[in-house]
Amino acid sequence: MIEVEGVARSFGDVQAVRDASFTVNAGSVTALIGPNGSGKTTLMLMLATLLRPDAGTIRIAGHDPVADPRAVRTAMGWMPDVLGSWGTISVRRTLEITGRLYERTPVQARERAQQLIDLVGLVELAEQPTRVLSRGQKQRLSLARALVHEPSVLLLDEPASGLDPAARVELRTLVRRLASEGVAILVSSHVLAELDEMADSAVYLERGVTASDERIEASRAQSRDWRIRAVDPAALAAALKKLRIAASPPDHLGTAVSVAGEVEAAQLLAKLVGAGVAISAFGPAVGDFEHTFLDLSRTTTEGGPR
Repeated sequence: MIEVEGVARSFGDVQAVRDASFTVNAGSVTALIGPNGSGKTTLMLMLATLLRPDAGTIRIAGHDPVADPRAVRTAMGWMPDVLGSWGTISVRRTLEITGRLYERTPVQARERAQQLIDLVGLVELAEQPTRVLSRGQKQRLSLARALVHEPSVLLLDEPASGLDPAARVELRTLVRRLASEGVAILVSSHVLAELDEMADSAVYLERGVTASDERIEASRAQSRDWRIRAVDPAALAAALKKLRIAASPPDHLGTAVSVAGEVEAAQLLAKLVGAGVAISAFGPAVGDFEHTFLDLSRTTTEGGPR
């Protein structure tokens, strides 16, 4: 549903995106990950038909954003990081107008507006002017606007920004539900732990270049820290020492040890339990996306391959 091949875009002498290639399939959630200045926003704007690429090709649901932007906008919902709203118009009327802009009939626009008000949890604010909404509530409205025309492709840029913890959980649930209904979703966020719980896969962008599959697999294979908590920390420390496993000094999160993959982690857990250590928590110190991102960033900084 999203196909990007060799895409580049410059602003004068600044190369914002140099070589981006990836795909997003129907029914999946893909994370777009990269540090500030990596080209994520420029890439999103090209996908959204708002910038022309200097090179390469983009297809959204089979359509070219440059040659046929109307077809792309019909198939795609776009939620930017910050989307302005008409301050004196109510939440309900905002969604109705958006529906009319997508050529829905007045009846269809009203029905869809009510569905979305219920979906994003703005029932109590439906008749209020949008100027009274908080940052998080405006994000909910922005998401509802992106869904007005029931798109098959969804671009989300920092969708959880300003949301409280409960609303973040609801957002993850909604994104997964949309994917289960066949929507192809590309989501950009700086909160990698959140993406770990939301996305099936990730595209890593560094200095305008997407990391190759080989580099990603190599980064995933690197040793990583796992955290262990035990009912008796002293017994854990003694068992690790006996197993000759180096460990960091314990803190409020537990004891960190370096483990090369899930197989070795499972073996370590079995040995600790076999030694009579009562383990209360055992898992990676960071999520898969954060681990891969940090390793890719370290390799790039050190001048290694991308």
